Amino acid sequence: MDCKKAANRSHCNCTYDPCVRKADCCACLRYHLESRELPACCFPAEAEATFDRSFEHFARLVAAGTI
Repeated sequence: MDCKKAANRSHCNCTYDPCVRKADCCACLRYHLESRELPACCFPAEAEATFDRSFEHFARLVAAGTI
């Protein structure tokens, strides 16, 4: 399967500029899951900006009704 990086780039909300996986969704997801995290695209902008991509942070946002 070909990664459609050009198409993904328009939807990628990752604000970590030096990220080498930006718009490479397969690599990004694999990287974050190995670290017990979710990628930026799972978080609203305010939460993504904290760079806390942990499962626990995601669960707190769900519990609060933020996402």
